[in-house]
Amino acid sequence: MAAKQLNGLPEATNGYRLNIIVVGGGMGGLSASIQCALSGHHVTVLEAAKELAEIGAGLQVSPNASRLLLKWGLSESFWSSAARPNSLNFRRYSDGKILFREQNYGSDMKRKYGSEVLNISRADVQKGLYHRAQELGVKFHFGTRVIEVDMYGGRVTSAAGLEFQGDLVIGADGIWSRCREVLLGKQDHPEPTGDLVYRIMLKAEDVPDGELRDKIINPEINFWFGPDSHAISYSIRGGTVLGLGLIRPDDLPPGVSKKQSSVGEIKELFRNWDPILTRYLDHVKHVEKWKLMHRQEVETWINDKGNFVLIGDSSHPMIPYLAQGANSAIEDGATIGLLLGKITSKSQLPQALQMFQTIRKVRGEAIARESLKMRAVNHMRDGPEQQERDSLFEKYSDSKRKIEGKFPLSW
Repeated sequence: MAAKQLNGLPEATNGYRLNIIVVGGGMGGLSASIQCALSGHHVTVLEAAKELAEIGAGLQVSPNASRLLLKWGLSESFWSSAARPNSLNFRRYSDGKILFREQNYGSDMKRKYGSEVLNISRADVQKGLYHRAQELGVKFHFGTRVIEVDMYGGRVTSAAGLEFQGDLVIGADGIWSRCREVLLGKQDHPEPTGDLVYRIMLKAEDVPDGELRDKIINPEINFWFGPDSHAISYSIRGGTVLGLGLIRPDDLPPGVSKKQSSVGEIKELFRNWDPILTRYLDHVKHVEKWKLMHRQEVETWINDKGNFVLIGDSSHPMIPYLAQGANSAIEDGATIGLLLGKITSKSQLPQALQMFQTIRKVRGEAIARESLKMRAVNHMRDGPEQQERDSLFEKYSDSKRKIEGKFPLSW
Protein backbone atom coordinates (compact mmCIF):
# COMPACT_ATOMS: atom_id res chain seq x y z
CA MET A 1 0.00 0.00 0.00
CA ALA A 2 1.53 3.28 -1.08
CA ALA A 3 1.07 6.00 1.52
CA LYS A 4 0.48 9.61 0.53
CA GLN A 5 3.36 11.96 1.27
CA LEU A 6 3.20 15.18 3.27
CA ASN A 7 6.44 17.17 3.61
CA GLY A 8 8.37 13.99 2.82
CA LEU A 9 6.61 11.88 5.47
CA PRO A 10 3.65 9.50 5.08
CA GLU A 11 0.19 10.90 5.57
CA ALA A 12 -2.25 8.87 7.66
CA THR A 13 -4.14 6.69 5.20
CA ASN A 14 -7.45 7.25 6.99
CA GLY A 15 -6.69 10.59 8.61
CA TYR A 16 -5.98 9.25 12.10
CA ARG A 17 -2.49 9.03 13.61
CA LEU A 18 -1.53 6.76 16.48
CA ASN A 19 1.55 7.14 18.64
CA ILE A 20 3.08 3.67 18.56
CA ILE A 21 5.88 2.37 20.80
CA VAL A 22 7.77 -0.63 19.41
CA VAL A 23 9.88 -2.50 21.97
CA GLY A 24 12.69 -4.22 20.07
CA GLY A 25 14.58 -3.42 16.89
CA GLY A 26 14.84 -6.90 15.37
CA MET A 27 13.10 -8.21 12.26
CA GLY A 28 9.57 -7.95 13.62
CA GLY A 29 10.01 -4.57 15.28
CA LEU A 30 11.68 -2.96 12.28
CA SER A 31 9.08 -4.41 9.90
CA ALA A 32 6.24 -3.19 12.07
CA SER A 33 7.82 0.26 12.29
CA ILE A 34 8.03 0.52 8.49
CA GLN A 35 4.48 -0.57 7.75
CA CYS A 36 3.03 1.47 10.62
CA ALA A 37 4.88 4.53 9.31
CA LEU A 38 3.66 3.83 5.78
CA SER A 39 0.15 3.73 7.25
CA GLY A 40 0.72 7.24 8.57
CA HIS A 41 1.39 6.67 12.26
CA HIS A 42 4.07 8.11 14.56
CA VAL A 43 6.46 5.30 15.53
CA THR A 44 9.19 5.12 18.17
CA VAL A 45 11.45 2.06 18.41
CA LEU A 46 13.22 1.22 21.69
CA GLU A 47 16.20 -1.12 21.29
CA ALA A 48 18.36 -2.42 24.14
CA ALA A 49 21.51 -2.78 22.02
CA LYS A 50 23.67 0.30 21.65
CA GLU A 51 23.81 -0.18 17.88
CA LEU A 52 22.79 -2.60 15.17
CA ALA A 53 25.33 -5.39 15.48
CA GLU A 54 26.39 -8.48 13.54
CA ILE A 55 24.41 -10.97 15.62
CA GLY A 56 23.80 -14.47 14.30
CA ALA A 57 24.90 -15.34 10.80
CA GLY A 58 22.89 -15.52 7.62
CA LEU A 59 19.27 -16.29 6.92
CA GLN A 60 17.00 -17.18 4.05
CA VAL A 61 14.43 -14.62 2.97
CA SER A 62 11.74 -16.62 1.22
CA PRO A 63 9.16 -15.17 -1.21
CA ASN A 64 6.55 -14.56 1.50
CA ALA A 65 8.92 -11.96 2.98
CA SER A 66 10.97 -10.80 -0.01
CA ARG A 67 7.82 -9.48 -1.73
CA LEU A 68 7.22 -7.29 1.33
CA LEU A 69 10.79 -5.98 1.34
CA LEU A 70 10.43 -5.12 -2.34
CA LYS A 71 7.13 -3.36 -1.70
CA TRP A 72 8.69 -1.33 1.12
CA GLY A 73 11.35 0.04 -1.22
CA LEU A 74 14.54 -1.06 0.52
CA SER A 75 17.72 0.42 -0.92
CA GLU A 76 19.74 -1.01 -3.79
CA SER A 77 22.60 -1.77 -1.39
CA PHE A 78 20.29 -4.15 0.46
CA TRP A 79 19.44 -6.11 -2.68
CA SER A 80 23.07 -6.24 -3.82
CA SER A 81 24.12 -7.67 -0.44
CA ALA A 82 22.07 -10.83 -1.04
CA ALA A 83 22.99 -14.03 -2.85
CA ARG A 84 20.44 -15.80 -5.04
CA PRO A 85 20.82 -19.58 -4.71
CA ASN A 86 20.89 -21.52 -7.95
CA SER A 87 20.22 -24.95 -6.45
CA LEU A 88 19.04 -26.67 -3.29
CA ASN A 89 20.70 -29.96 -2.32
CA PHE A 90 19.96 -32.49 0.43
CA ARG A 91 22.96 -34.73 1.09
CA ARG A 92 23.83 -37.80 3.12
CA TYR A 93 26.16 -36.81 5.93
CA SER A 94 28.85 -39.45 5.45
CA ASP A 95 29.68 -39.16 1.75
CA GLY A 96 27.74 -36.16 0.44
CA LYS A 97 25.51 -38.30 -1.76
CA ILE A 98 22.72 -36.13 -3.13
CA LEU A 99 19.35 -37.35 -1.88
CA PHE A 100 17.30 -34.49 -3.30
CA ARG A 101 18.15 -31.69 -5.70
CA GLU A 102 16.20 -28.76 -7.03
CA GLN A 103 18.51 -27.63 -9.79
CA ASN A 104 16.77 -24.34 -10.59
CA TYR A 105 15.67 -23.60 -7.06
CA GLY A 106 15.88 -19.80 -7.15
CA SER A 107 14.21 -19.32 -10.53
CA ASP A 108 11.55 -21.96 -9.79
CA MET A 109 10.62 -20.28 -6.50
CA LYS A 110 10.37 -16.88 -8.15
CA ARG A 111 8.18 -18.25 -10.94
CA LYS A 112 5.94 -20.16 -8.52
CA TYR A 113 5.54 -17.50 -5.82
CA GLY A 114 6.23 -14.27 -7.68
CA SER A 115 9.20 -13.15 -5.61
CA GLU A 116 12.82 -14.07 -4.97
CA VAL A 117 14.59 -16.34 -2.51
CA LEU A 118 17.51 -14.47 -0.95
CA ASN A 119 20.34 -15.69 1.24
CA ILE A 120 21.58 -12.71 3.19
CA SER A 121 23.34 -11.67 6.37
CA ARG A 122 20.98 -11.01 9.27
CA ALA A 123 22.86 -7.77 9.87
CA ASP A 124 22.30 -6.66 6.26
CA VAL A 125 18.54 -7.25 6.58
CA GLN A 126 18.42 -5.25 9.80
CA LYS A 127 20.41 -2.40 8.27
CA GLY A 128 18.17 -2.33 5.21
CA LEU A 129 15.02 -2.22 7.32
CA TYR A 130 16.51 0.35 9.72
CA HIS A 131 17.51 2.78 6.97
CA ARG A 132 14.10 2.51 5.32
CA ALA A 133 12.38 3.13 8.66
CA GLN A 134 14.57 6.20 9.21
CA GLU A 135 13.56 7.54 5.79
CA LEU A 136 9.92 7.21 6.86
CA GLY A 137 10.47 9.24 10.01
CA VAL A 138 10.58 6.44 12.58
CA LYS A 139 12.40 7.55 15.76
CA PHE A 140 14.99 5.21 17.28
CA HIS A 141 16.38 5.03 20.82
CA PHE A 142 19.32 2.62 21.03
CA GLY A 143 20.82 1.53 24.33
CA THR A 144 17.32 1.68 25.81
CA ARG A 145 16.60 -1.45 27.82
CA VAL A 146 12.96 -1.67 28.79
CA ILE A 147 12.40 -2.78 32.38
CA GLU A 148 8.78 -1.84 32.98
CA VAL A 149 5.68 -1.77 30.81
CA ASP A 150 2.29 -0.44 31.86
CA MET A 151 0.41 -2.17 29.08
CA TYR A 152 -2.95 -0.67 30.00
CA GLY A 153 -1.61 2.86 30.29
CA GLY A 154 0.62 2.54 27.21
CA ARG A 155 3.68 3.62 29.19
CA VAL A 156 7.14 2.09 28.84
CA THR A 157 10.05 2.77 31.22
CA SER A 158 13.73 2.17 30.46
CA ALA A 159 16.54 1.13 32.83
CA ALA A 160 17.78 4.73 32.69
CA GLY A 161 14.41 6.00 33.92
CA LEU A 162 13.18 7.38 30.59
CA GLU A 163 9.43 7.10 30.02
CA PHE A 164 7.69 6.73 26.68
CA GLN A 165 3.94 7.07 26.18
CA GLY A 166 1.93 5.62 23.31
CA ASP A 167 -1.55 4.70 22.16
CA LEU A 168 -0.22 1.23 21.35
CA VAL A 169 2.76 -0.81 22.55
CA ILE A 170 4.08 -3.50 20.20
CA GLY A 171 6.24 -6.07 22.01
CA ALA A 172 8.87 -7.22 19.52
CA ASP A 173 11.67 -7.91 21.99
CA GLY A 174 12.57 -11.42 20.92
CA ILE A 175 12.75 -14.80 22.58
CA TRP A 176 13.88 -13.30 25.93
CA SER A 177 10.89 -10.95 25.80
CA ARG A 178 10.12 -8.75 28.79
CA CYS A 179 6.85 -7.75 27.10
CA ARG A 180 5.71 -11.37 27.03
CA GLU A 181 6.20 -11.64 30.79
CA VAL A 182 4.17 -8.45 31.26
CA LEU A 183 1.30 -9.89 29.22
CA LEU A 184 1.40 -13.22 31.08
CA GLY A 185 1.86 -11.58 34.47
CA LYS A 186 4.68 -13.94 35.45
CA GLN A 187 8.26 -14.91 34.68
CA ASP A 188 8.44 -16.94 31.50
CA HIS A 189 11.83 -18.16 30.33
CA PRO A 190 12.64 -19.86 27.01
CA GLU A 191 13.12 -23.62 27.12
CA PRO A 192 16.09 -25.52 25.63
CA THR A 193 15.30 -27.65 22.58
CA GLY A 194 18.18 -30.04 23.25
CA ASP A 195 20.11 -28.73 20.24
CA LEU A 196 22.72 -26.05 19.66
CA VAL A 197 24.16 -24.51 16.52
CA TYR A 198 27.76 -23.68 15.63
CA ARG A 199 27.68 -20.55 13.46
CA ILE A 200 30.51 -19.87 11.04
CA MET A 201 31.23 -17.25 8.37
CA LEU A 202 33.95 -17.84 5.74
CA LYS A 203 35.10 -15.25 3.20
CA ALA A 204 35.65 -16.69 -0.27
CA GLU A 205 38.96 -14.82 -0.48
CA ASP A 206 40.18 -16.73 2.58
CA VAL A 207 39.49 -20.13 0.98
CA PRO A 208 42.41 -21.10 -1.30
CA ASP A 209 40.74 -24.36 -2.35
CA GLY A 210 39.41 -23.53 -5.83
CA GLU A 211 36.59 -26.07 -5.80
CA LEU A 212 35.26 -24.79 -2.48
CA ARG A 213 35.65 -21.16 -3.49
CA ASP A 214 33.63 -21.76 -6.67
CA LYS A 215 30.81 -23.19 -4.56
CA ILE A 216 30.69 -19.93 -2.60
CA ILE A 217 30.85 -17.68 -5.67
CA ASN A 218 28.14 -19.70 -7.46
CA PRO A 219 25.54 -19.80 -4.70
CA GLU A 220 23.77 -22.97 -3.69
CA ILE A 221 22.18 -24.27 -0.52
CA ASN A 222 23.40 -27.57 0.89
CA PHE A 223 21.92 -29.59 3.75
CA TRP A 224 23.68 -32.61 5.22
CA PHE A 225 21.44 -34.91 7.30
CA GLY A 226 23.11 -37.06 9.96
CA PRO A 227 22.47 -38.91 13.23
CA ASP A 228 21.24 -36.41 15.86
CA SER A 229 22.78 -33.63 13.74
CA HIS A 230 22.62 -31.72 10.51
CA ALA A 231 24.57 -29.01 8.71
CA ILE A 232 23.74 -26.29 6.21
CA SER A 233 25.83 -24.09 3.92
CA TYR A 234 24.75 -21.05 1.91
CA SER A 235 26.34 -18.02 0.27
CA ILE A 236 25.62 -14.42 1.27
CA ARG A 237 26.89 -10.94 0.35
CA GLY A 238 26.70 -11.47 -3.37
CA GLY A 239 28.54 -14.78 -3.23
CA THR A 240 31.60 -13.48 -1.38
CA VAL A 241 30.89 -15.10 2.01
CA LEU A 242 29.82 -18.61 3.02
CA GLY A 243 27.59 -19.18 6.02
CA LEU A 244 27.78 -22.52 7.81
CA GLY A 245 25.43 -23.81 10.48
CA LEU A 246 26.31 -27.03 12.28
CA ILE A 247 23.57 -28.39 14.55
CA ARG A 248 24.44 -30.85 17.30
CA PRO A 249 23.03 -32.02 20.65
CA ASP A 250 23.27 -29.25 23.23
CA ASP A 251 26.21 -29.52 25.64
CA LEU A 252 26.08 -25.98 27.03
CA PRO A 253 25.45 -25.69 30.78
CA PRO A 254 22.02 -24.54 31.99
CA GLY A 255 21.78 -20.76 31.88
CA VAL A 256 24.47 -20.41 29.19
CA SER A 257 22.97 -19.52 25.81
CA LYS A 258 26.13 -18.67 23.84
CA LYS A 259 29.79 -19.58 24.10
CA GLN A 260 33.01 -19.33 22.13
CA SER A 261 33.94 -22.71 20.66
CA SER A 262 37.09 -24.05 19.02
CA VAL A 263 37.93 -25.20 15.52
CA GLY A 264 39.28 -28.42 16.98
CA GLU A 265 35.92 -29.16 18.59
CA ILE A 266 33.90 -28.90 15.39
CA LYS A 267 36.49 -30.77 13.32
CA GLU A 268 36.37 -33.66 15.76
CA LEU A 269 32.56 -33.71 15.91
CA PHE A 270 32.22 -33.73 12.10
CA ARG A 271 35.36 -35.68 11.18
CA ASN A 272 33.41 -38.56 9.57
CA TRP A 273 31.17 -36.30 7.49
CA ASP A 274 31.23 -35.43 3.77
CA PRO A 275 34.78 -34.37 2.74
CA ILE A 276 33.37 -31.19 1.16
CA LEU A 277 32.08 -30.10 4.56
CA THR A 278 35.23 -31.09 6.43
CA ARG A 279 37.40 -29.25 3.88
CA TYR A 280 35.43 -26.08 4.63
CA LEU A 281 36.13 -26.61 8.31
CA ASP A 282 39.86 -26.66 7.57
CA HIS A 283 39.60 -22.93 6.80
CA VAL A 284 37.59 -21.89 9.87
CA LYS A 285 39.28 -19.49 12.28
CA HIS A 286 36.41 -18.44 14.55
CA VAL A 287 33.28 -20.26 15.72
CA GLU A 288 30.59 -19.71 18.34
CA LYS A 289 27.91 -22.06 19.57
CA TRP A 290 24.39 -20.97 20.45
CA LYS A 291 21.78 -22.87 22.43
CA LEU A 292 18.58 -23.25 20.40
CA MET A 293 15.55 -22.28 22.47
CA HIS A 294 11.80 -22.37 22.05
CA ARG A 295 8.67 -21.39 23.99
CA GLN A 296 5.26 -22.83 24.68
CA GLU A 297 2.28 -21.32 22.89
CA VAL A 298 0.32 -18.71 24.81
CA GLU A 299 -3.44 -18.23 24.84
CA THR A 300 -3.37 -14.67 23.54
CA TRP A 301 -0.92 -12.19 22.01
CA ILE A 302 -2.98 -9.12 22.96
CA ASN A 303 -4.23 -7.62 26.23
CA ASP A 304 -7.93 -7.27 26.98
CA LYS A 305 -7.86 -3.48 26.57
CA GLY A 306 -6.58 -3.86 23.03
CA ASN A 307 -3.59 -1.52 23.20
CA PHE A 308 -0.74 -4.05 23.62
CA VAL A 309 0.38 -6.83 21.27
CA LEU A 310 3.24 -9.31 20.88
CA ILE A 311 4.80 -10.11 17.50
CA GLY A 312 7.69 -12.19 16.16
CA ASP A 313 9.83 -14.25 18.52
CA SER A 314 8.16 -12.73 21.57
CA SER A 315 4.95 -14.52 20.57
CA HIS A 316 5.92 -17.50 18.37
CA PRO A 317 9.69 -18.18 18.35
CA MET A 318 10.88 -20.78 15.85
CA ILE A 319 13.92 -22.98 15.71
CA PRO A 320 15.61 -22.50 12.32
CA TYR A 321 14.75 -25.85 10.74
CA LEU A 322 12.27 -24.33 8.26
CA ALA A 323 14.18 -21.03 7.97
CA GLN A 324 10.99 -19.10 8.74
CA GLY A 325 11.67 -17.20 11.98
CA ALA A 326 12.68 -13.94 10.32
CA ASN A 327 10.19 -14.34 7.48
CA SER A 328 7.31 -14.87 9.89
CA ALA A 329 8.35 -11.86 11.98
CA ILE A 330 8.39 -9.73 8.81
CA GLU A 331 4.89 -10.99 7.98
CA ASP A 332 3.75 -10.04 11.49
CA GLY A 333 5.10 -6.52 11.11
CA ALA A 334 3.47 -6.04 7.73
CA THR A 335 0.11 -7.35 8.94
CA ILE A 336 -0.13 -5.20 12.06
CA GLY A 337 0.89 -2.09 10.12
CA LEU A 338 -1.58 -2.67 7.31
CA LEU A 339 -4.45 -3.22 9.73
CA LEU A 340 -3.58 -0.06 11.63
CA GLY A 341 -3.79 1.79 8.33
CA LYS A 342 -7.51 1.05 8.25
CA ILE A 343 -8.57 2.56 11.57
CA THR A 344 -10.24 5.97 11.71
CA SER A 345 -10.32 6.37 15.50
CA LYS A 346 -8.52 5.05 18.57
CA SER A 347 -11.68 3.19 19.54
CA GLN A 348 -11.07 0.80 16.63
CA LEU A 349 -7.65 -0.25 17.94
CA PRO A 350 -8.92 -3.31 19.91
CA GLN A 351 -10.74 -4.54 16.83
CA ALA A 352 -7.61 -4.15 14.70
CA LEU A 353 -5.48 -6.09 17.20
CA GLN A 354 -8.06 -8.85 17.45
CA MET A 355 -8.06 -9.12 13.68
CA PHE A 356 -4.24 -9.26 13.70
CA GLN A 357 -4.35 -12.16 16.15
CA THR A 358 -7.01 -13.95 14.11
CA ILE A 359 -4.90 -13.64 10.95
CA ARG A 360 -1.47 -14.38 12.40
CA LYS A 361 -1.71 -16.63 15.46
CA VAL A 362 -2.76 -19.85 13.73
CA ARG A 363 -0.17 -19.46 10.98
CA GLY A 364 2.71 -18.38 13.23
CA GLU A 365 2.18 -21.17 15.73
CA ALA A 366 1.69 -23.78 13.00
CA ILE A 367 5.03 -22.92 11.40
CA ALA A 368 6.71 -23.02 14.82
CA ARG A 369 5.31 -26.52 15.40
CA GLU A 370 6.37 -27.68 11.94
CA SER A 371 9.87 -26.35 12.58
CA LEU A 372 10.11 -28.49 15.72
CA LYS A 373 8.92 -31.54 13.77
CA MET A 374 11.72 -31.08 11.24
CA ARG A 375 14.23 -31.80 14.00
CA ALA A 376 13.21 -35.47 13.93
CA VAL A 377 13.31 -35.55 10.12
CA ASN A 378 16.76 -33.96 9.91
CA HIS A 379 18.38 -35.95 12.71
CA MET A 380 17.41 -39.56 12.01
CA ARG A 381 19.94 -42.17 12.96
CA ASP A 382 20.91 -44.71 10.31
CA GLY A 383 18.22 -47.34 9.98
CA PRO A 384 14.90 -48.19 8.28
CA GLU A 385 13.20 -44.83 8.93
CA GLN A 386 16.23 -42.91 7.64
CA GLN A 387 16.25 -45.12 4.53
CA GLU A 388 12.54 -44.42 3.98
CA ARG A 389 13.19 -40.67 4.27
CA ASP A 390 16.11 -40.81 1.85
CA SER A 391 14.13 -42.87 -0.67
CA LEU A 392 11.32 -40.33 -0.58
CA PHE A 393 13.74 -37.45 -1.15
CA GLU A 394 15.32 -39.28 -4.09
CA LYS A 395 11.89 -39.98 -5.59
CA TYR A 396 11.07 -36.29 -5.75
CA SER A 397 14.52 -35.00 -6.69
CA ASP A 398 14.33 -32.45 -9.53
CA SER A 399 10.62 -33.14 -10.01
CA LYS A 400 8.00 -30.42 -10.08
CA ARG A 401 5.85 -32.24 -7.54
CA LYS A 402 5.68 -31.17 -3.94
CA ILE A 403 7.03 -33.74 -1.50
CA GLU A 404 4.12 -35.43 0.25
CA GLY A 405 3.87 -37.96 3.04
CA LYS A 406 5.74 -38.19 6.32
CA PHE A 407 8.51 -35.75 5.40
CA PRO A 408 6.96 -32.73 3.66
CA LEU A 409 8.90 -29.55 2.96
CA SER A 410 6.52 -26.74 3.76
CA TRP A 411 6.11 -23.27 5.16
